[in-house]
Amino acid sequence: MSHKTVQELLSKHRLAEDLLINQAAPRHDQMDSSIQKQQMIELSALFARLDASEIAEILDGLSPEDLLLVWGQIDEDRLDTILDDVSDATRDTLASRSSYLGAVCVVNAFELAQGRLSQTTIESVEDLDEIKPIWVDLVGTTKADRRKIGQYFGLELPDPEDLTDIESSARFYVEEHGEIHLHSDFLLDREGDSRNVPVAFILFNDILFSVRGEELPVFRLQRLRARIQAGYVSDGMGMLLDLYAADVEYSADSLEEIYSALGQVGKQVLNKTMTDEEAAKILADIAEEEDLNGHIRRNVLDTRRALTFLIRRKLLSVTQLEEAQQILRDIESLDGHTSFLFDKINFLMDATVGFININQNRVLYRLTILSVIFMPLNVIAGIGGMSEFSMMTKTIPWPVSYSIFTVGMLVVAWLTYVILRLFEKRGVQR
Repeated sequence: MSHKTVQELLSKHRLAEDLLINQAAPRHDQMDSSIQKQQMIELSALFARLDASEIAEILDGLSPEDLLLVWGQIDEDRLDTILDDVSDATRDTLASRSSYLGAVCVVNAFELAQGRLSQTTIESVEDLDEIKPIWVDLVGTTKADRRKIGQYFGLELPDPEDLTDIESSARFYVEEHGEIHLHSDFLLDREGDSRNVPVAFILFNDILFSVRGEELPVFRLQRLRARIQAGYVSDGMGMLLDLYAADVEYSADSLEEIYSALGQVGKQVLNKTMTDEEAAKILADIAEEEDLNGHIRRNVLDTRRALTFLIRRKLLSVTQLEEAQQILRDIESLDGHTSFLFDKINFLMDATVGFININQNRVLYRLTILSVIFMPLNVIAGIGGMSEFSMMTKTIPWPVSYSIFTVGMLVVAWLTYVILRLFEKRGVQR
């Protein structure tokens, strides 16, 4: 019933608007304008009586033009609650033509409160008016979302995916008006899906902006630490260095997991026996750990380049410089671990392939034994099939003669096998 009432009021509003356009008399203009205002008042009164879920259902059924018109008649104090109930398509429509952000993106702003980071979820650009952030974190944003946030702060926010094809040396630079741009890869270690995720950093007016396509464990960890520990960060640059430090720490944790996984693989490889199926599974596990180790090595290399850029351009304070140099020392220690793991992975892979070759040699050895045993039997069987054999045994009943012949073939086969075993033992003793 409420939806029908809204449609009727909107129809009257459009009709009055058409009359207002077509009629030139000032008296009629004033009359139509007052009618439109009355209809909007009725809409506002209607929405004031409805629950947020009912309003959201009505908004989902409106066209984009009617949606924007109706949205302006809702009490501002209820907008955030209603946004949580509307569909993603409705929210995206509102975001495309208003200050609201898209439904898929997640934008969090962090400001200092008593030495700790205080997090505010940003759903519209107006939410930024109430805070003074030192870090604005954007996840899964569209071009329109980045443009809205960028225009508010007076800068252009890039898409990190567009920066993956540029040269490594061009990923770190400083704009003429002071923007510091850094493009870095951060490790995402998931079982069966380990990869490096590009993140774009911009440091402008002591505010750190981070733009990425998906959530990362390093960022979750830093948000948690900064909210709990007082004095953990003090400005945007400090937040950036802490993110790099956490990335190195996360890479070290992933290396420990590789050590543990390769330890389990090593126990299987050093067994006396291994089937081809077990070897295939071990090779798959080794390949997965090798891939993760490669991602870690590339990740810490990229972090080293970013920190070296900050140090070389003299963008750090004395305290920050010491922190950056400590991070670089941690990276140096990780380099040795990754190199050792590469060697260990190669050893385990060679050992596993060696077991596969041993299994294949065993199969070939058995086939060779059988072929050697049956070689004299084939000769004897050929003789038994000749007509001369029948002539030589014509005085003996054929069942008896062929039974003796069969027993003789078995004796020859046994003797051949015994001789082969004797040669094999002599070869082992030598």
